[in-house]
Amino acid sequence: MANIAKIDTAPKLQLQAQTVLVIGGGPAGLMAAQTLQEAGFQVHLMDAMPSVGRKFLLAGKGGLNLTHSEPLLTFVERYGAQRQVVHDWLVDFGPAQLRAWALQLGVSTFVGSSGRVFPVGMKAAPLLRTWLARLRHPAGGFPVQFHMRHRWTGWADSSTRTAMFDTPLGMVQMTANAVVLALGGGSWAHLGSNGAWVQLLAERGVDLAPLLPVNCGFDRPGAWSPYFKDRFAGLPFKSVAISIGSGQSPQFSRKGEFVATATGVEGSLIYAASGLLRTQILQFGSASFQLDLLPDIPFERVFSEVGHPRGSRSLSSHLKSRLHLDGIKMAILHELLPKADLADAHALAKSIKSLTVTLASARPIDEAISSAGGVRLEGLTPSLMLERLPGVFCAGEMLDWEAPTGGYLLTACFASGRRAGLGASAYLGGL
Repeated sequence: MANIAKIDTAPKLQLQAQTVLVIGGGPAGLMAAQTLQEAGFQVHLMDAMPSVGRKFLLAGKGGLNLTHSEPLLTFVERYGAQRQVVHDWLVDFGPAQLRAWALQLGVSTFVGSSGRVFPVGMKAAPLLRTWLARLRHPAGGFPVQFHMRHRWTGWADSSTRTAMFDTPLGMVQMTANAVVLALGGGSWAHLGSNGAWVQLLAERGVDLAPLLPVNCGFDRPGAWSPYFKDRFAGLPFKSVAISIGSGQSPQFSRKGEFVATATGVEGSLIYAASGLLRTQILQFGSASFQLDLLPDIPFERVFSEVGHPRGSRSLSSHLKSRLHLDGIKMAILHELLPKADLADAHALAKSIKSLTVTLASARPIDEAISSAGGVRLEGLTPSLMLERLPGVFCAGEMLDWEAPTGGYLLTACFASGRRAGLGASAYLGGL
C-alpha cells in the first residue's frame, strides 16, 4: 500500500450524488450492480482483474450449471448451518427467478437428467456477454461504469465514503454514497479471489471467520502404494456410495462417483461431503468415510458371492466373475485391507460394503472450487450491510456460508448480490 502522503496526492475521480461503488466483478457484484442500476443509481464497478466474470467463465467452461430444479425447501437444505439466512435471499431471488432472469437476457435454460439447470448451449460466455451489454447500454437509467485493473486497498480515512484503488496509473481515490463489496472467497487466486480483503476488513473491526476450502480434494495420511498410484491415480470410482457417521442415520450418505488422486481423493461425492470431512479434520486431526463399492447389492448377497467356492481361481478373478468387482475397486481392497481380511469371506464382504478410507488434510484452499469463512453473517443486517461499517454491504462468496456444487453456489451468489443491491438502494432512500 502506498504511504499516506502519496495517497493524499492521488487523483480523485469526481462522482455525482447517489453513486454506489461495487467492488468485485463476479456474479454477486454484477447482480448488485444491475439491481442498483435499475433503482436509478450511478454504479461504478471496480475489479482488480483485466475483465470481469473470470471465475464464472471458467466454472462454465465444461457446461454452466446455473442452478438446480429441486423444490426450494429441499434446495435450501444444501446450505447447512446457514440455510435459514440463505433461504431469506432465495425467497426473493431463487432458482425460478434466476432462470427467468436468464431468459430475459435471451438465454433459455433446461433441466438435465440430474435435475441440474443449464443454459441452452451450455456455455457461460454468451450469457455474460449479453449481461454486460445490458449493463453498459441499459434501456433506461445510467450505464454501469466498469473500471478494470483497480485493486481495492482500503479506505482513505476513518470513514468508508472514499475507497482507494491501486491502478496501472497509480493510486486513485473514489468517493461514493455507498459501497457493495463482492470480493470473492479465497480460492482460485489467479482469477482474482485471493482473500486479500480479509486484513482490510479485520482492521476495521469486522468479525471474520477463517477462510477454509470447500468442494475440495483431500490427502490421505500416508501415500498410496507405488502400484496403486501409478495405475489408478486419476481414475474414477463409479457407482459407489460414501457415508459419514455410524448407525442408521449417518450424517452424510450418497451415491455417485469420485476420483483417486496421486495423494488422496477428490470429485463430486467428496466435494459434497467436504464440509463434514473438513470439520472432522479440524476437530480430531483426521477424518474418515465409509466406502460402499457395491451400493446396489445387499450385504447378504455380497457375502454369499464372496464365500462361493472359487477353486483354483485367484481372488481377483473370483470377485470379477461373481460380483463384477475389478479395476480400481479391487485395487483399493488390496491397498487398504490386511491379507487376513482378504482371506476371510465375512471380513471381505463387510469391507466391500463399508471400507474405511481415512483422510489427513484438505488440499490447499487455492485448489478448492469454493471457500467457507469470511464475513460472519451475524455481523450483517438482513440487507447485508456491515453493522460496524454503515453504508458498506457485502455479497457473494466473501460471506460465511458454503454449499456443494450443483448450482447452489452460483444461485446464492446471485441472490446475495441482489439482496445487497436492494439493501444499498434502501439505505440511500431509493427503495
